[in-house]
Amino acid sequence: MNIKEHPAEKTPYPHRWRILFVLLVAMFMSHISISNINVLLPSIQEGIGATQSQLQWILAGYTLTFGMVLIPAGRAGDFFGRRNLFIWGVTIFTVASVWAVLAPDPTILIMARLLQGVGSGLINPQGIGVIQQYFSGAERGRAFGSFGATVGVATAVGPLIGGLIVGLVGVENGWRATIALNIPLGLLAIVMAFLWIPKPAPEDRPQGSLSTQLKHLDTFGVILIGLGVLGVLLPFVESAASALFWLALPAGITIIWLWIRWEKRQEKLDLFPMVKLTAFKISSFRNGVVIGTFYFMGFTSIWVLMALYMQDGLGHTAFAAGIIGLPSAIATAVSSTISGRLVSVYGRKVVIWGIYLAIFGLISTGVVTQLRALDLASEWWLLLTLAFIGIAQGAVISPNHTLTLAEVKAADSGSLGGVMQTGQRMGTSIGIALITAVSFSVLNVASWAVAVSVGILMMLFVLIFVLFVAYADAKPQSKI
Repeated sequence: MNIKEHPAEKTPYPHRWRILFVLLVAMFMSHISISNINVLLPSIQEGIGATQSQLQWILAGYTLTFGMVLIPAGRAGDFFGRRNLFIWGVTIFTVASVWAVLAPDPTILIMARLLQGVGSGLINPQGIGVIQQYFSGAERGRAFGSFGATVGVATAVGPLIGGLIVGLVGVENGWRATIALNIPLGLLAIVMAFLWIPKPAPEDRPQGSLSTQLKHLDTFGVILIGLGVLGVLLPFVESAASALFWLALPAGITIIWLWIRWEKRQEKLDLFPMVKLTAFKISSFRNGVVIGTFYFMGFTSIWVLMALYMQDGLGHTAFAAGIIGLPSAIATAVSSTISGRLVSVYGRKVVIWGIYLAIFGLISTGVVTQLRALDLASEWWLLLTLAFIGIAQGAVISPNHTLTLAEVKAADSGSLGGVMQTGQRMGTSIGIALITAVSFSVLNVASWAVAVSVGILMMLFVLIFVLFVAYADAKPQSKI
């Protein structure tokens, strides 16, 4: 799989690296808001008296709207210009953060978190599209490596920063102070985006009346995919789901099937489809989406299990539970940077090496929890085993982004990047819901060590499937 240079990519934009810096600031802000909320829930409960159901929506509502917006936002960026959509996304996210900080009750905070998810859903596909637009060849791998390093660090240090601020400010208002960190980051990203990201050329701007432009956006397709993603994610967001909520899952799957049929019709008739599904005929894109979706399904749950194991199982503080992932965060940052360079030489083999490291990290983590139950090891050995998982994250996620979009035209990279990220969000939500549900059911009759091991076993089955898919795409010529 050789990455072909598109005509618009032959002459590199001279200021592309500072554009990347703008993207990374926004990505850091977006992803730290996913990870730090876990340790802020007790503070939110103390500060504004949120119920368990409200806490669940504060936690997962962000992911819900995030996933719903990704594909339409990617298409809108491809059409209207990624600069404008990126700035709108950061602005919405920043305003929502101000609203969250000032929230007087849980209902307002839930609404603010939903709006944050919308902003984040606008930001992320533009980031992927801009990297695809301004970087090519080996440089694109390095850019996605920086992207992966930023996301990995934000995800891992979020709980640390949240726990530290709650400890300094106090339980009642610590969550407000933590969320307030988004505000200067957002303002910085907005200013830099206005100054550094170029405006689209006149010929690249949307033409015609507003109604014509909306037709180009495939409004009906937007509605279908939004409802479909909502139906699929909702049962996994609402922890105490009633039968009504679980009816949403088959409805969501049906609506996504209708959306696929609609998009195929739009493309066949040349009527401006939101997503060009013929891209799935490209093996690198198709396999990359499958790898990303199932990797996130089978792997991200480890961090939820470890946080619960450290706090509920062993009685550690939220800050200590955050520290357990610090070496992993450092390992992810280093691994993403190195893998971003290696992917141009070794292609999909880098992803395969990463999956093997993930399998080793999961198995060794399970062994440590079992030895800890027998008083034969300390839980702090997890610092080492989880570091292997951090290396794996850097070796899988960023290179997979690069390879998945390698043969995709830059003009379609926003919408197709949105498809890739939507798969990741669905995989994450489904994986966490199923794996933690099984682990908790085991916990009712066994120890924490056994519950963690059962969860890890489920993750391993999924990763073995991902490994087979990666091998299928690892042809001898699979290099950038």
